[in-house]
Amino acid sequence: MVAGICAGAVAAVVLVGGGAVAHGDDQDSVRADARFAAPGDDASHPALTYDRKLVPAGSWIEVRRHTDRGGATTVRLRVRGLTPGHAYGAHVHQKPCGADPAAAGGHYQHRPSADPADANPRNEVWLDFTPDPHGEGWATAQHGWDFRPGEASSVVIHDRPGNSGARAACFTVPLRPAR
Repeated sequence: MVAGICAGAVAAVVLVGGGAVAHGDDQDSVRADARFAAPGDDASHPALTYDRKLVPAGSWIEVRRHTDRGGATTVRLRVRGLTPGHAYGAHVHQKPCGADPAAAGGHYQHRPSADPADANPRNEVWLDFTPDPHGEGWATAQHGWDFRPGEASSVVIHDRPGNSGARAACFTVPLRPAR
């Protein structure tokens, strides 16, 4: 019974500072969601908007990560309340979000490299999307690899799809590797 209580406590972890909730029945899955806030409102909030036109305060994000027994990882992104019809880029980044958009560091890369040719959807998690007329958008990326411990800490939404673009918002999410 005590083991069941402990397992339940591990299964739902509340991230302090803004209501993001990470859920998982084991270490192979993570689900986290939050509403975006402006850094001036609370820089410790897990979801920060830097461009309130593209990602209004109060808009919503959800990120799910699942790694199967073979080591393949799927990352899913859902958003609500963003600018309909605008094409966004989104990537997993190395560090947690902060008041400064640069705080999240660079893109997480499976094989770290300074070569611009390695900044691609096979070596990184790219979640480009375009919200529908209701401001809802989604994207999925699948890879045959998992994250390294402590090296994938956020999802950054960029103002355009692809490899570059200004950082419009950031969501700190626990993208820890599976067991």
